[in-house]
Amino acid sequence: MINNPADNAEIFFDDDNAEGEPILFLHGSALSRSIWRGLGYTKALGEGHRTIRMDLRGHGRSFKSHEIADYTMDKVASDIHALLDHLEIDKVHIIGYSFGARTGLRMAMTSPERIISLIMLGGTYEISEGEIGKLFFPGYLEVLRAGNIEGFVTGQETRGRLDPATRLAFMSNDPLALAAYYEAAETLQNIELSELAKIRIPTLLLIGTRDQPRFDQNKVMVHAMPNARMVALPGRTHGSTLYPIEPIVQAIESFWTGRRP
Repeated sequence: MINNPADNAEIFFDDDNAEGEPILFLHGSALSRSIWRGLGYTKALGEGHRTIRMDLRGHGRSFKSHEIADYTMDKVASDIHALLDHLEIDKVHIIGYSFGARTGLRMAMTSPERIISLIMLGGTYEISEGEIGKLFFPGYLEVLRAGNIEGFVTGQETRGRLDPATRLAFMSNDPLALAAYYEAAETLQNIELSELAKIRIPTLLLIGTRDQPRFDQNKVMVHAMPNARMVALPGRTHGSTLYPIEPIVQAIESFWTGRRP
């Protein structure tokens, strides 16, 4: 655990301390750092790399504020800077899913000197009003504001079965912190489309063909970003982006191989 000196937020992380280029895994909303190990990503991509997983603020064991203003992208990125400084790491590969992908995109835009490559899984540059409710269920925010995390999880399961790792991560959330995060996500976390052309970091966009509107937004991104490549994941929705992992791991390794000496 570290404390971000910018606002003293506690940030929890795991670091395998292995040799090789470091990978920083950034989870999606309502999840935690455990999802990457639970689904097998750290093992599959860990050979020859140092793997680091962190709980983004509002999630897992990290700082859980109930204030919307504590979930700006600048503050989330500040946590990453604090972690990399603590670990004395200059540059990392970022692999992010959903919220984590959007966070990685922000880092690539504002701190490109710290990023080797960016892998965005189910990510986008913007979230339109009401879009999160479409991912979960109508009234999800009111359920969270009422402090009912079990109701949030049960409501989500009406849309489809959750795998055990995801369900456990969902149940571990502070509902009021999660509500504040989601309100910020629709109002404080978007990136202007015009800014994407400035991002020169090698970027791989992995997106499910049934993950709308993000699939269409990724098609916009791959044309706007000069060093981006897009790989469609046939039949996958937003919730099924991460599993099975084999096609994703293969795409990431191929992408890295093509961009290394």
